[in-house]
Amino acid sequence: MKIEELCKLKVNKPDNAIFNESKRRWDCIAKPLDGLGRFEEMICRIASIKKNADVSLDKKALVIMCSDNGIVNRGVTQTGQSVTKDVAVLMSENKSSVGIMTKAYPLDIFPVDVGINADIKKEGLIDRKISKGTKDFSLEPAMTKDQCMEAISAGLDMANDLFKKGYDIIATGEMGIGNTTTSTALLCALAGLKSSQITGRGAGLSDKGLQLKIKVIDDALKKYKLGSYGDPGCSNDKKVDTFKALCVVGGYDIAALAGLFIGCALNGLPIIIDGAISAVSALTASYIVPGCEDYMLASHMGKEKSVAVVLNILGLKGVIDADLALGEGSGAVMLFPLLDMAHALYMHGTGFNETKIDSYKRL
Repeated sequence: MKIEELCKLKVNKPDNAIFNESKRRWDCIAKPLDGLGRFEEMICRIASIKKNADVSLDKKALVIMCSDNGIVNRGVTQTGQSVTKDVAVLMSENKSSVGIMTKAYPLDIFPVDVGINADIKKEGLIDRKISKGTKDFSLEPAMTKDQCMEAISAGLDMANDLFKKGYDIIATGEMGIGNTTTSTALLCALAGLKSSQITGRGAGLSDKGLQLKIKVIDDALKKYKLGSYGDPGCSNDKKVDTFKALCVVGGYDIAALAGLFIGCALNGLPIIIDGAISAVSALTASYIVPGCEDYMLASHMGKEKSVAVVLNILGLKGVIDADLALGEGSGAVMLFPLLDMAHALYMHGTGFNETKIDSYKRL
């Protein structure tokens, strides 16, 4: 697929009639109106996305895009790139953090190598490697246009495959040393923010390391005339400008997740945003193919400032507020059991007509 074809994709709106039908079902259950708060709205949104008020959440998947980032050469991380490979291997064996967390939970995990900087062939790790990591964007664009499209296509293909296999809902995750730098740089480019406003410590930078990270991002934004340093003579085409910024300061993991968000929207699959990198990928998808945001659910508010910024732009709010910053899709999958409990009440709750309780009325 070419960028021109990608930008022409159209996403259908979820079914508003089904949303309203689901809302009425909630109101018939013997409980206070809106008693489960935003969880009620989430179930209604999922039903409208799947165009079925009798919605199923039985088959769940987590897709984790794994890649290395050349910008680590600038000293913006506490650890080296070898950690990406090591954690990806653990993911393939369900021994990483998220694998242990969900060991007793009905969830299928799909780690995908889109750019790990190592020769690695491991059962359980899907091979969609584009190259061994991106370039150092302080020196040159992180990806070529073709490489970026290949990463987006990897995400689109995963969405298509999971839809064909009958999955009901998808969670997003990532693994890639340096990707809080790439995601922050990309968000600054897309939202016109200064790096000093939203740059976080990632996995644990010192004060000196944080200041270096801010400078590296700011220098790159100036170098490529992105965001608030944008060239007045730019295309003024939001889709094209977003793709350009993704190529220049993004990463394979971000591009692949953007493709996954787009693919799920095209297939009518609800998809859960995790933390900072996942959120920026979601925003990227919504800018390139408007309407994708209607298929997104926000799991948590995150520790990185960028999460709240992105969710606000998308008009979403996470239901978990616990300063999560683990990655791997760990926050996204923590939403699943909460949704399961809300869904159980939605599908099997005792109705007012089965009790002596008078139903509540919306006044």
